[in-house]
Amino acid sequence: MPGRHVFRVRALYKRVLQLHRVLPPDLKALGDQYVKDEFRRHKIVGSDEAQRFLQEWEVYATVLSQQANENRQNSTGKACFGTFLPEEKLNDFRDEQIGQLQELMQEATKPNRQFSISESTKPKF
Repeated sequence: MPGRHVFRVRALYKRVLQLHRVLPPDLKALGDQYVKDEFRRHKIVGSDEAQRFLQEWEVYATVLSQQANENRQNSTGKACFGTFLPEEKLNDFRDEQIGQLQELMQEATKPNRQFSISESTKPKF
C-alpha cells in the first residue's frame, strides 16, 4: 500500500499549498516555505509519526479552508487566520518543535509585515 500513502501525502501537500493562495503575500510565502520544509523533513519518519504528521496537516487544511470561507463572507475586508494553541498540546511538543514554533512566531511577527496577527481567539463580527 505504499502507493496509496504516497498519493495521500502528495494530495495533502498540494491541497495545503492551494489553500495558502488565500493568505496575504508575506504569510503565503512564509507558510509555503514552512510546508515544503516540513514535508521534506518527514519523508523518512516511521509509520506512527507519519500518521500523526498527516492527521495534523489534515486538521490544518480543514481549519484553513473554513477560515478562508469565513473571510470571503466577512464584509469588513479584514482577513483573520490562525487558531489558539492550547497549553496541553504545546506540552506534547519536543524541544525541536518548540524551537521551530518560536522561529516561526518570530518570522511571522517581524515589523513591517503586510498582515497582522491577532491574539484574540474569538471571531470578530
